[in-house]
Amino acid sequence: MQALDHVSITVRDLKAALPFYDAVLAALGLAKVYEREDAVGYGERNRPGDDRHTYLSLFQSSQARPDPRRHWCFRAASVAQVRAFHAAGLAAGGRDAGAPGLRPHYHHGYYAAFLEDPEGNRIEAVTHEGAQPGGQTT
Repeated sequence: MQALDHVSITVRDLKAALPFYDAVLAALGLAKVYEREDAVGYGERNRPGDDRHTYLSLFQSSQARPDPRRHWCFRAASVAQVRAFHAAGLAAGGRDAGAPGLRPHYHHGYYAAFLEDPEGNRIEAVTHEGAQPGGQTT
């Protein structure tokens, strides 16, 4: 069972955040599906009989505040996709919050990267198949 159907992230300056989110979510294969002056949507909404998707909305809010204890984690299909997520985020104005690599304190195959968006929101990309026999990453 997947616990999240959709989630919203708030930012004070949507226009400034868009290049970052466009880049990192494209690296994970999530398409931008709508854009308004105060909101953007990525991914695919669920439909009757098809609930396999996750959807992200990015909203502009004057009340938006980052919190170091809150973060959003996105699934990646591969180690290469985690690396692409991290590189795309850095190139688009994000800050490194944890370089791509294995995180064996979670489990032996946990391969992730962490970023902060331009406003300080923490996001992560993870694949759970990062370790190969002998400890090599894929």
